[in-house]
Parts: sequence; C-alpha cells; structure tokens
Amino acid sequence: MPSPGLLALVGGDEFKPGNEEQDRMLVAAARKGPAYVVPTAAARQGPEQAVEHATGWFRSLGLALEELPVLKPADANSKELAALARGGGFFYLVGGDPGLVARVLRDSRVWTAIFEAWRDGASLAGSSAGAMALCSHTLIRASWPNRFHRRPSEALGVIPNTAVLPHFDTFGHRWIESARRELPQVTLLGVDERSAAVWSGGEWRAAGPGVVTLIAKSATASFQSGAKIAGLASPVRMLPAQ
Repeated sequence: MPSPGLLALVGGDEFKPGNEEQDRMLVAAARKGPAYVVPTAAARQGPEQAVEHATGWFRSLGLALEELPVLKPADANSKELAALARGGGFFYLVGGDPGLVARVLRDSRVWTAIFEAWRDGASLAGSSAGAMALCSHTLIRASWPNRFHRRPSEALGVIPNTAVLPHFDTFGHRWIESARRELPQVTLLGVDERSAAVWSGGEWRAAGPGVVTLIAKSATASFQSGAKIAGLASPVRMLPAQ
C-alpha cells in the first residue's frame, strides 16, 4: 500500500524568500503528475494574484505549477476537476479566508480526490488559511472589529484534534486566549511566518527560519528547524466523512 506523501503546515507569508527549506522538501517529495496551486482561500481577495505568486515562486525552485480553479462549491464538486486532482502529484492550498477553504472543500469530490492523491504519495501543503483548513478545526473571526477573538469551525480533518494559529510571530499569538477558551481539549499549533510543521517519514519536524509552538492544555513547547515536534497528532488515513 502506498505511503502518504509529505505534508506541510506553513505559517503564512508564503511564496517569498525564507520559505525555501519546506518548499524544497515539498518539491523533492512530489509524486509524478501535475503540480497544482489551489487558490480557494483567496477566492474573494484576488485568486489570480495568488496563483501568479505561487507559480513564479515554485518555478524558481524547479517546479511548474498549474491552477486547480476551485473557488466555489460548484467547482469543488466538479467531476472534471476531481479527475484532474486525483492524478496530481503536488498540491498547495494558498492563504486567505480561514473559513472559506473548509466551507468550499469539505465533503466535496475535489477534496476527496486531493486527499486520496496525498494518501497515495502526493505532496500536500497549506499556508495560513490553507494550513488551518487541513486540521480538525479552523479559527474564524468571532466579532468585529476585534480580529483576535476567534471561534472554531469544522475543517477538513487531516490532522485530528488540532488547530493552527498561523502568523504566530506577528499576530497569531494573540489568538491563544480565545482559542483555548473555545477549544480547551484541542492542541493549538502556532506556526511562525515562512516556517512550517512538516510530516514526513512518520514524524513531524519543524522547518524554516522561525519557530513552531505546540500548546496542549497547560504545556507549551517550541521547536526550531530540524527538531522533531512531539505531541502533534499523526495525519489520518481516512477522511472523517468516510
């Protein structure tokens, strides 16, 4: 049975210098087949620009990306797009709206195809909102104008009992109070910008210039590049809805 591919949860500020470590790992681990950027999270904020940034960045790393144009639920349930995704060897979910990715992709044909491709060896990454969507919960804004007060919403569930706090070194750390109040039993994973938690070879390790911070109940631990991340759940082999 094939082994799942490399999986990266990136803290944001993607497709820029500083992301080389985890992105080169993703490129090296890509399975044979098309490589896709998935701009769902940026559907309301300029998906064309997100695709342009992604394709330019990964071109510099030797990988040609194509857009998998999933911007709304009808796209996510397209049989044609799902067939393309099933043959993919690399997927990158861009940053943007934390609630939109899970809402559009969850229980869809395209998401099932992406998950199955990853389970068969494709590389899979999400940055910021994309990383949040890969966990059991994503954290969306609970009130206006306070953008640091967050409430949980069901996400895609690849990493169980976990919620990512992206941009942890700039503003994500300010989400801790509301996240812990709303999700007291869930592991919080703070990921600095241009850094990542990377699953490969049956374990999680930190990558990039910043720090990965794991907050579980009363314990907090920080991990720098190359360090094994203890206490973070392994990815699932079957989607929660299956």
